[in-house]
Amino acid sequence: MRWNKISDAVIRRLPLYLRVLDDLAEESEAESISSQELGVRAGVGPALVRKDLAWFGEFGKQGVGYEIGFLRDELRKILNLDSKLPVALVGVGSLGSALTRYHVRRFEEDASFNLELVALFDNNLTKIGDSVEGIPVYGLEDIKHQVKEKGLKIVIVTVPAQSAQDVVNQFVDAGIQGILNFAPVKLKAPDTVHVVNTDVSLELQRLAYYVPSVSPN
Repeated sequence: MRWNKISDAVIRRLPLYLRVLDDLAEESEAESISSQELGVRAGVGPALVRKDLAWFGEFGKQGVGYEIGFLRDELRKILNLDSKLPVALVGVGSLGSALTRYHVRRFEEDASFNLELVALFDNNLTKIGDSVEGIPVYGLEDIKHQVKEKGLKIVIVTVPAQSAQDVVNQFVDAGIQGILNFAPVKLKAPDTVHVVNTDVSLELQRLAYYVPSVSPN
């Protein structure tokens, strides 16, 4: 079930709440958590926690708070993380390889992380047929076949800006529904495909505003 009228801002906060609950399940024997504590740990106000969760049902009890195990399970269902979800990555350069290594370690070490990277794609003939961290590298001509065979719904894009739109078009045509874009370019996609842009250089430039400049001697 999808809640189409819920804003993306709400959906962005749900993984924060889930991370808090995952951490609590590992480090504490507590069975419940208040909206106040959940908000503090997630970096938001308790009223916002209650408002966010209320979109999806009644999870808390007055004077008791939220049962950690139950809320954790419900959030995983809401986020489609209650079963293993296969993911692809296209662009096996320095960034793509680093993300692959990180993703593999996270999947192996964190039992609650169900996003499994299962296929890599590149147009470099010296990389096609090879593997990174045991994950095979396919050519772009194999996109449609691998998307269907592996049931891929999400792709991480780490290709150069000039190639990104063409590559994304191929994945969209193959049936991909979610795109995490690291290419420094705005992508066009149908309304049925959700695109999340992550531009490291823009974020660094934003952070520079908050850093006092140092005058040269």
